[in-house]
Amino acid sequence: MNNKDEGEKIQSGANYYGSENVIDPTSLVAKFRSIIDNKAAKWILSRFAKDQKGLEHLLAVFSGVEKPSNPVESLEIKALEAIFNAGAKVFGVNGIDSLKSWLKEAYIRKAIALTLRSVAIYGITRPQKFAAPLLVVWNFTKMCNLRCMHCYANALQGRPAPGELTLEQKLKVVDILDEAGVTMIAFSGGEPLMSRDFWIVAEYASKKGFYTSVATNGTLLSSPSVVDRLAKVGIKYVEISLDALNPEIHNKFRGQPRAWERTVEGIKNVVSKGVFDTAIAVTATKLNYDEIDDLLEFAIKLKVKKFIVFNFVPTGRGREIINLDLSPREREELLKRLYEKWQKLTGIDVFSTSPTYSRIGVEKILEKEGMKYAPSHFAYIDTSIPEGVGLAEFIGGCGAGRVYIALEDNGDIEPCVYLPIKVGNILKDDFMTVWNDSQVFNDLRDRNKLWPACSKCPFVYVCGGCRARAYSYYGNYLAPDPGCILNERYYNEILASFNLTMVKK
Repeated sequence: MNNKDEGEKIQSGANYYGSENVIDPTSLVAKFRSIIDNKAAKWILSRFAKDQKGLEHLLAVFSGVEKPSNPVESLEIKALEAIFNAGAKVFGVNGIDSLKSWLKEAYIRKAIALTLRSVAIYGITRPQKFAAPLLVVWNFTKMCNLRCMHCYANALQGRPAPGELTLEQKLKVVDILDEAGVTMIAFSGGEPLMSRDFWIVAEYASKKGFYTSVATNGTLLSSPSVVDRLAKVGIKYVEISLDALNPEIHNKFRGQPRAWERTVEGIKNVVSKGVFDTAIAVTATKLNYDEIDDLLEFAIKLKVKKFIVFNFVPTGRGREIINLDLSPREREELLKRLYEKWQKLTGIDVFSTSPTYSRIGVEKILEKEGMKYAPSHFAYIDTSIPEGVGLAEFIGGCGAGRVYIALEDNGDIEPCVYLPIKVGNILKDDFMTVWNDSQVFNDLRDRNKLWPACSKCPFVYVCGGCRARAYSYYGNYLAPDPGCILNERYYNEILASFNLTMVKK
């Protein structure tokens, strides 16, 4: 299929609303508004719009985890029940008891409280704006025991970078994020397991009610005692990088002769522990393009719960291997294959950090070839629920500066780990002021500001392109994502302007 044909096919997506399994987002907005457009809902939302901790406590009382602290809370609980009952009625579900059980988890209460506050402050927006980031990816340290070709952090072997926060400062960061209402902290690096502070800070965050996760190269998990310690400090999700089924390819990519064996042993240890949500993460390049399907089969045999294909972003050391980036056509073919395989699988979810994966999912649903749909790289929607795909217009696509942010090892705040634009420092600036007032963040929340190649696309709200890739190639986070098949013209222009010769598969 040539680019013109592909473009015509995708443009037809402008009419996907009204399909029997896709509800128009304007209809969804009306449904959401019917839930909150009553006196009780308006009262409770206005009362707690700026009180994250108070709303978390109220949800804890509602779920039976905590006791009421004053007589007024009985009225507040009734107002909350009115919202939840209205939601159940509008969307045709009967799940108040299930919701109460769900809310016994502290991180769920954090997420629900933040979502309710966001609606109170911003209303229903497309994409949805949040009163604070749901997720913070924390590049905890630049120390690492490998030297990966694509490392966005320019990680250092064996030593922390100058300016890394002290333990006391790191604990303060957790307090700031907790007060803001952040739900999830994802520890990354570098290799976070190399830091002695990691264990103390991770346990502290878990006890504060955060959903805590760690992204690791997995080599240190070859020791079962390290896996036991992860469980002890409350880590819930472990994401391990494995870039090929062929050890030689993985080891070349990771800069360590025995990395593959130790990483695979680490994956087996984490899975056998039986307490973690476990994922294999692979960064797709021309080096491993032909390996990824086999690697998925290997992930199934290892019994991990998620398989995530990361977009290659040429930043950090990744700029040195820019010629290994996939072409738009290669990316399209790969993501389509993975989506189609996922529909037939049970026990494992197949995600991608590429927003293109969301658009492909909508196409397949229109063709009645899909029942599972991933609007983001950490969740999926059952498309038997008509509201599901329409909901993606509110939560889908690139979440940089809108759903999540990145923290550097020195406390610098950035939109995404792959988008190295400093907008503040969590210990030197007021965190919520940065979140609310950063021009970069506010630009990223408004997809009308994107260049026409993305802003005029009918899938701008479910996709919108990877802003980090746009920045890496154009120096402008509002530019087109040259990895999309619709932007193949931009990709070809980039090859010519950079005088690049891409590696042949």
